[in-house]
Amino acid sequence: MTADQEANLAPDTEDAGSERSPRQRIIEAAFRIFAEKGYESASTLAIATQAKVSKRDIYANFSNKQDMLLACIEGRGQRMNLGAALPRATSAAMLEKVLASFASRLLVEVTDPIIITIYRLAIAEVARAPEIARTLDRIGRKASQQALTTWLAQAQQDELLGEGEAAALAAEFLALAWNDLRTDLLLGVAPRPSAEALAEQARQAAAAFMRLHGKPAPRARRSAGA
Repeated sequence: MTADQEANLAPDTEDAGSERSPRQRIIEAAFRIFAEKGYESASTLAIATQAKVSKRDIYANFSNKQDMLLACIEGRGQRMNLGAALPRATSAAMLEKVLASFASRLLVEVTDPIIITIYRLAIAEVARAPEIARTLDRIGRKASQQALTTWLAQAQQDELLGEGEAAALAAEFLALAWNDLRTDLLLGVAPRPSAEALAEQARQAAAAFMRLHGKPAPRARRSAGA
């Protein structure tokens, strides 16, 4: 593992010392070991050594390695749930702006090397432990997509968006925002774009979505019908 990768996989808080609970130290150590060696090759002894706990401490907090991986995913996957940051749009311009902001933050979060590592771990274990991938999907992608669906349905009620199933519209917008980026990052065939590039990708997705589904302003609609 390179120095840059180790920095990316560092604990989320600055204090990784003895003040952290044994459970939290185990989770952080497990994630680093899983990322470096792979889930199957990771040993509880290596995790205990890095966390500076005993194997008894590990089994007092977790039944097995799978439980540790689930804890790693649950702790970090919440970062992908951005539904709370969707204010009600009062105009088409605001709708497009909020969509761009939402997509930009989502792209920044999900392209983080830590999140990409979590996806790779979940994919690697999907045959043996499909509940790991289901947990990641539930707390991450589905939570954000459901929040976006509800928000777009409200925009339809406010006559800012055209007809269509809100869930399908949400999926379409997220596909526009992602393009091929997530696949490229998971495969490791492209570097992570800069925050500025991600913001521009989000703006283009929002503009394209509004061209497809946005409604003209009421005055423009009345003029067209005159």
